[in-house]
Amino acid sequence: MKNNLLAIHHVSFIVQDTQASIDFYIKILGVSINKQRPDLGYAGAWLDVNEHQQIHLLELPNPDPIHNRPKHGGRDRHVAFSVANLQSIINKLEYAKITYSLSKSGRRALFFRDLDGNTIELIGT
Repeated sequence: MKNNLLAIHHVSFIVQDTQASIDFYIKILGVSINKQRPDLGYAGAWLDVNEHQQIHLLELPNPDPIHNRPKHGGRDRHVAFSVANLQSIINKLEYAKITYSLSKSGRRALFFRDLDGNTIELIGT
C-alpha cells in the first residue's frame, strides 16, 4: 500500500505567552504571522514557515516541564526544519544568547529550545 501522506502541514507548540513567542520565532527563524487564524476561543497564532507549512502556537499553562529535560534536544521531542543558511541562524542564536547544541549525528544541524522549552532542530542544506 502506498503512503498517502503528502507533507507535514503544521506543528503545534504549547506556549505561555503568545506575543513573546511570536517575537521569538520572527526574530530567530524569520517566520511571518498568518492572519487567516480564526477565533478559536483561546490565544495563539499561526506562523508561516513557507507557503505550505506552519507553526501553530497554542497558549495555555504549559503542562510539559521546562526543567529536567534532556540537555541535548536530539534526545527530546522536537521538530526539524531544513534551512538555507544555518550560519545566519547560529549568528542570531549567539547574538540573543540562546544556547544550542550541534547534532551528534555528524550532520550540519543544531538543536535549541524556544521560550517554553520546545525543541527545534535546524538542518543546513
